[in-house]
Amino acid sequence: MVKQMLEIVDKLVVFLCCTGIYLLESAHGLWIFTIILALTISSLNSYFESKELHMLFFVVYIILCVFFSELLLFLPLLLYDVIGNKHLFIYLIALIPIISNQGYLANRIIFITLAFMALTILLKLRTSSDSKLKADYINFRDKTSELSILLEDQNATLISNQDYEINLATLSERNRIAREIHDNVGHILSRCLLQIGALIVINKNSIVKESLDAIKDTLSQAMDSVRTSVHNLHDDSIDLHDQIYALTKEFSFCPIKLYYDINKNPEKMIKYSFISIVKEAISNIIKHSSATDVSITLNEHPGFYQLIIEDNGVVEDYNIENGIGIRNILDRVAAFNGNVNINIENGFKIFISIPKEIIK
Repeated sequence: MVKQMLEIVDKLVVFLCCTGIYLLESAHGLWIFTIILALTISSLNSYFESKELHMLFFVVYIILCVFFSELLLFLPLLLYDVIGNKHLFIYLIALIPIISNQGYLANRIIFITLAFMALTILLKLRTSSDSKLKADYINFRDKTSELSILLEDQNATLISNQDYEINLATLSERNRIAREIHDNVGHILSRCLLQIGALIVINKNSIVKESLDAIKDTLSQAMDSVRTSVHNLHDDSIDLHDQIYALTKEFSFCPIKLYYDINKNPEKMIKYSFISIVKEAISNIIKHSSATDVSITLNEHPGFYQLIIEDNGVVEDYNIENGIGIRNILDRVAAFNGNVNINIENGFKIFISIPKEIIK
């Protein structure tokens, strides 16, 4: 579009120059026809972008110039549209009407025509160069923007992967600490409790026995505290995405897709329920479905979590009362005051939503 505008401006400049000289030097009774003819052909060239058509109009105009010398001053205007053609003889055939009418034209007319032709060539070359430079700039800008967006996406992916790896390493470390506490501190406290219990049994001194009972109570409290800490660490070390992803990797019955959009780990009871529900659903698909495609979607919304499990299998003799697996899923969701919606059209789909705030 920019190139077309520049070319129109160039042709307007050439046209005005040619018209001015024509009116001053060789105007006659048919001057309006001459101007309209040149302007019409030039306008058609601007409208039709066919190089072959431009060439045809130019050759026809040259033939007319051979017989009607008054058309010669507008030859640069028609020359503009064929400049840049790969055939160099165009510039030579433009000289034919000048040579053929040399005896009838004043030298200044010939000189002006040649000067305008040179001006036309310079204008066209300048416009083509500017257009190419602008096109290269726009192309470079688009590629730079594309690379910048790609780099931002790669950086975001890298940061996301780093966060995921850090989170995974943190959860693994918590799990390791929980195991060590359970295996080492827990066993030591258990051994101490057994030893204290044995001392209480064989001891006959009531004062010492009372002290041993107090020590036993303290060790029991410490043991309970260790158990609670170990359980909490173990619960935190379980990542919902990793657990669901592991289940999908083990599923070889048919292709399965996982769509996961939960930013943080849900509360542990919800997390365990989702894992159990997915296990139950996958088991039902293997036992009862003829599916060839399965998808699992977990989404997080402002007030609730959503789990969608669907397959394209054919549903036959479906009865919610007869399905133990479905009954278990319903009971798990009901425990959190959640909702379950089952659709058996075009496959089996189960939609589950559980509020983030657990109803105790």
